[in-house]
Amino acid sequence: MSKSVTKLTFTGQAGFILQTENGYRIGIDLYLSDCCNRYFGLKRLMPFIYNPSELDLDLLIATHAHYDHFDPDSVPLIMNNIKTELLCALDCEEEVKKLGLEAGRVTYLAEGGVFDNADIKITAVPCDHGDEAPEAIGLLIEADGKQIYIAGDTCFREDVFARKELSGVDVFIMPINGAFGNLDEIQGAKAAGIIKARLTVPCHYWNFAEHFGSPHLFMQQMDEKYPDLDYNLMRVGETIDLW
Repeated sequence: MSKSVTKLTFTGQAGFILQTENGYRIGIDLYLSDCCNRYFGLKRLMPFIYNPSELDLDLLIATHAHYDHFDPDSVPLIMNNIKTELLCALDCEEEVKKLGLEAGRVTYLAEGGVFDNADIKITAVPCDHGDEAPEAIGLLIEADGKQIYIAGDTCFREDVFARKELSGVDVFIMPINGAFGNLDEIQGAKAAGIIKARLTVPCHYWNFAEHFGSPHLFMQQMDEKYPDLDYNLMRVGETIDLW
């Protein structure tokens, strides 16, 4: 029988599902609907590959309240059970109340806060998504002896990426769309050069026409400036094993 491994699935936009060796499943910044089209005129361009009502998650995380990270159409369907917990930034509280979610299954996390159980440890680390999302957070997830750093939506700030606890993590995930206060492709590669993760995964591109983002430019930057660093341009729906 093959040994269980940590698995990472890209769900599109900035969304990922992390599954630990013992099967604990975490959904992070899942955008599974087209609600941004209804509210803001931002049409979803990527296919729907997951039915939120059929997702079996132990923990759902939203790094901030923007609807492509806290999806009000999907969150209630994902939590329509007695198991799934919600972990989110402080600015999600208003949305949680609007949806009438069970308060006892919701935990709010501010920068420096820690969520810890037998399966995972999650520390909220700084990010800078501008004045419209001052309570947005990044995540340092520790599971199965691995560290996964999710930058969240953030612009480039060297002090954010040069933190000692982030150096040399196993996986570094960050946006490269270069709009709405986020890293662009060149800045994303520069951040990867600071972090020096075992594997870097860019995200937050192609889901909306207005969001821009070129994985090809990111790839060129990495190959030219950081040839010793490994990266993966993940296909929507693709799952990779984390050793």
